[in-house]
Amino acid sequence: MGNADYTYPWSNDYNSHAAASHSVAIPPPQPFVKSLKNTLKETFFPDDPLSKNQSPRKKLVLGLQYLFPILEWGPRYTLGFFKADLIAGITIASLAIPQGISYAKLANLPPILGLYSSFVPPLIYAVMGSSRDLAVGTVAVGSLLTGSMLGQVVDANDDPKLYLHLAFTATLFAGLFEAALGIFRLGFIVDFLSHATIVGFMGGAATVVCLQQLKGIFGLDHFTHATDIISVMRSVFTQIHQWRWESAVLGCVFLFYLLLARYFSKKKAKLFWISAMAPLTSVIMGSLLVYLTHAEKHGVQVIGELKKGINPASIMDLNFDSRYLTAAIKTGIVTGIIALAEGIAVGRSFAMFKNYHIDGNKEMIAFGMMNIAGSCTSCYLTAGPFSRSAVNFNAGCKTAVSNIVMAFAVMITLLFLTPLFYYTPLVVLSSIIIAAMLGLIDYEAAIHLWHVDKFDFVVCMSAYIGVVFANIEVGLVLAIGLSIMRVLLFVARPRTLVLGNIPDSKVYRSVDQYQNANNVPGLLILEIDAPIYFANSNYLRERISRWIDDEEDKLKASGETGLQYVILDMSAVGNIDTSGISMLDEVKKIIDRRGFKLVLANPGAEVMKKLNKSKFLETLGQEWIFLTVGEAVGACNYMLHSCKPKNTADDQSEKYSNNIV
Repeated sequence: MGNADYTYPWSNDYNSHAAASHSVAIPPPQPFVKSLKNTLKETFFPDDPLSKNQSPRKKLVLGLQYLFPILEWGPRYTLGFFKADLIAGITIASLAIPQGISYAKLANLPPILGLYSSFVPPLIYAVMGSSRDLAVGTVAVGSLLTGSMLGQVVDANDDPKLYLHLAFTATLFAGLFEAALGIFRLGFIVDFLSHATIVGFMGGAATVVCLQQLKGIFGLDHFTHATDIISVMRSVFTQIHQWRWESAVLGCVFLFYLLLARYFSKKKAKLFWISAMAPLTSVIMGSLLVYLTHAEKHGVQVIGELKKGINPASIMDLNFDSRYLTAAIKTGIVTGIIALAEGIAVGRSFAMFKNYHIDGNKEMIAFGMMNIAGSCTSCYLTAGPFSRSAVNFNAGCKTAVSNIVMAFAVMITLLFLTPLFYYTPLVVLSSIIIAAMLGLIDYEAAIHLWHVDKFDFVVCMSAYIGVVFANIEVGLVLAIGLSIMRVLLFVARPRTLVLGNIPDSKVYRSVDQYQNANNVPGLLILEIDAPIYFANSNYLRERISRWIDDEEDKLKASGETGLQYVILDMSAVGNIDTSGISMLDEVKKIIDRRGFKLVLANPGAEVMKKLNKSKFLETLGQEWIFLTVGEAVGACNYMLHSCKPKNTADDQSEKYSNNIV
């Protein structure tokens, strides 16, 4: 085996032709500052938001339009757009009002805060947001997170004022965190919340939210603050003697009505308004029923008095007491991440239908600014809930003006209509929340994950089980941890593939994927399918050695031509570090000791630059680096054909010649 006893007289004609036409270029050297600038630009500004080669005045205009997208589309706004946005805005307001009240109760906050949070933040987003379809408001998962995390340090019933102030403070930190991610172009951090993570987390959170609403359905006065299913079920069934059948019947009736309305809306897209109006209709009917029957005197709990007037300032209510600051910051960051992940995912999904682009970093700045402004105007965490945005989309909105219309509708409600909600039964709010949450349990997506990618399914179910059986934070950490572990596995254990020749072509592909691909006698062609870094260099060295051992054993068993060349296809190797270069040097030494020759095919510009600076190219020889796998195979075959054995019989030479491809 090997080629230690053979000489390879290069053909001058072949060498000159290959060097002139197909040599792999080494990129020209760049100053360090310029190289660093380009790297940072590609990392943090891949979209080049201000565009290059523009005058300073034009860049100023582009910068203002980037921060305030309304300056871009506002001059083109038409009356036709306004008619569509007016209808959409009124429609989502009919959903925002009952949902806002319901979600505020979910966060253990005064119901009026749900209306406050549907007034100021939508106005901010309309000016700074880039989505035409996103409808801004409070979200169930964010509300539940706020209630569960702040509830660990302050009881909302024992000290409602302190709890309220901490909710404002947590909202401020959520806004600061979101805005900082956008300003410093760190939006890729949110990408660690994979689709599988979001599906499992949202499904688990929706399950927990539904379980929490059993308190309202059964009309219970005391309920556990824990969110896990075991604690909730224990709290429900240890108070059977306190269940109120009037409340339970009312809740089931309205829940059935809400689910029926959503069923008909799904059957026919034009009937979307039935599902959109159902929550407000439930509130009106429930309030009338309680008012006419005096059900509040028979165990049916009602909202009670709601304060009239628009949002009061709350900037002086922000609490930075060191005893609670850690909890407020933690709550703000966690809720901010979830709000961003949900809002950006929802915005991008609807943007895809209308064929326009959502800038993630721009959205982060908009979300951050609306939460910062909200924390100073008696609002708590707001984002872009899916249910409200879906209604906005189906109602035919054209721009973010629909959010402005919704905000004005909520303002009118705050100024004049809040007394009408006095008799609204809490059980109706619980029914509204359960109906909304059932739509977030996407079991079809989980089944799809199982069929497509089992690891993604494990991540999804880990998030779901963690949220339902432990708590929301555990589920979130578990899912993100598994996602990051998978990223690390992709980096630390990259694929290496054996390539073969597709018959009647010069194409080389994986022999596992293409069963008709033929191995080239005397050659082992390996593809490295990832950048080579310190994290995977040892693995790749061992894996390449194992491929060589396996190939030699196979050739010995079959009696075929011995291995002479190992070709590494570097097409997918986008970058390499010093550990990777050391690995290549070690692989070359291993191959040399066995009497083989290492050949590289199609290394990229960054790889060539570093191989050149490290002097590896001199060690290997520039003549052993080729532009394509086909050229490398051609050169190696040429060498195999023209090699002359020392002190061997002529029939042995003929044997090697007959095996040439």
